[in-house]
Amino acid sequence: MKNSNLIIAGMLLLAIIFSGFQCSSKEMESAKLYYQQENWDKAIAALKEEVQKNPKSDDGYYWLGLVYAKKGEIDSMVQAFDNSLQISDKYKADIEKERYFEWQEAFNRGVSLFQRASKTEDQDSSMNFYDRSVKEYDNAILLEPDSGDTYKNLAFVYLVTQRNEEAIKPLQKLIDLDQAEEGYQYLGEVYNSIAANSMNKFRTDGDKADSSTAMEYYTKTISLLAEGLNKYPDNSDMLTTRFNAYIGADRMDEALSSAKALVDKDPGNKFSHYNYGVVLLKLGKFEEAEQQFQKAIDLDPEYENAIYNIGVTYVSWGTAMNKEAEKQGLISEDYKQKYQAALPYLETVVEKDPTNVAIWELLGKVYSVLGMNDDANNAFKKADELR
Repeated sequence: MKNSNLIIAGMLLLAIIFSGFQCSSKEMESAKLYYQQENWDKAIAALKEEVQKNPKSDDGYYWLGLVYAKKGEIDSMVQAFDNSLQISDKYKADIEKERYFEWQEAFNRGVSLFQRASKTEDQDSSMNFYDRSVKEYDNAILLEPDSGDTYKNLAFVYLVTQRNEEAIKPLQKLIDLDQAEEGYQYLGEVYNSIAANSMNKFRTDGDKADSSTAMEYYTKTISLLAEGLNKYPDNSDMLTTRFNAYIGADRMDEALSSAKALVDKDPGNKFSHYNYGVVLLKLGKFEEAEQQFQKAIDLDPEYENAIYNIGVTYVSWGTAMNKEAEKQGLISEDYKQKYQAALPYLETVVEKDPTNVAIWELLGKVYSVLGMNDDANNAFKKADELR
């Protein structure tokens, strides 16, 4: 009986030893040896032979992923790990740890390269660092596709390098994942920039396709920021971008309410008063426009755009008064008071920017209406000289 037990035990030991040898193929043993020697190419060759002979080798694919990680071939690493997990969950915990480690490494390299790019004065070298940063963030996304921080940083690289259209995808992903405030804000700015550039091209070339593109992206901007402002109603950058989109799309009633909201939100902001004044001027609400431009000037007496536009407001106001009088068959010189009110503002602007042809021409017209013929001639002469 004792001898029988010994025989059975011996057979079990042989079975265990035999099965152990069977689980580790010649290719796997070679691959692990090459891995220890850091001979990555030979390790890959052995592991490819392993998985070709044994397509269900979770070990083979797992180790193949490890070797690709060492070589920095992240897309191949991810594919090998995915193949291993499709066969079994044997290495699931190890794969998750390895992926997270590699994600951290890629993300940190992306940050470092971005910082080096921003500090490099040579443009070609700086762009090289930015491009390498993009590659690292792309790898990080392969490893952790649900990390909002990676998409945000990738989008910033594109924005800094003025590749706005390439920034759209990561910004949209940032919104999809986290409903991130920065995602809405920057994607809105990108859409609005594309719209404005398309509209400028239309005005230059007259191609209706550019006009259609502009309207499409103005609409996208407004729709996106409506959603963003619903979540982040205090974001003044989004409010401003939406306002600009309303102006670009010629949706003036909505622009008016948006501009008023910006003023109510931040009454000490000169830009908000200026923008509100611009809409009011476009709508022919001259008295209200005058008030808004004046508030902007009160906040900043050197604010040239507001100084110029209050002058334009007075000129437009006077012109409208004169047309209305003529329409009613009246003879009135009241409108000239508005032209007179415009003079100090327009003269201030031309003192600040004496090379501005448009201002000299406008001054010439105002001087003419006021009977200041010598000044008018001088202004028109100056405009001709600058052309």
